[in-house]
Amino acid sequence: MAIIGRSRGRTMKTFGFAGWSGSGKTTLIEKLVPLFVAEGVKVSLIKHAHHTFDVDQPGKDSYRHRHAGCTEVLVTSSRRWVLMHELRGAEEPPLAEHVRRMSP
Repeated sequence: MAIIGRSRGRTMKTFGFAGWSGSGKTTLIEKLVPLFVAEGVKVSLIKHAHHTFDVDQPGKDSYRHRHAGCTEVLVTSSRRWVLMHELRGAEEPPLAEHVRRMSP
């Protein structure tokens, strides 16, 4: 996992966390994020999954659009948005490329 933070227009900082499953990474991050936010730091997080996953639901329009062949589908509402990008056989981008996409 990588935490990405930016405070009042300063340069973005990236912190990496690695460890065995169950070692406490998520618990530590849950405690650190509120401390950063209390200091005025905007925080984003990149979570790498070592397995396939889907944030979409079968039958929903966005799911149908992706399965029809869209490379990207952006779902937006008044509370949040999510961009789903299908690699479709391409290599997984390196962490640095993901960090460039983030905008805390």
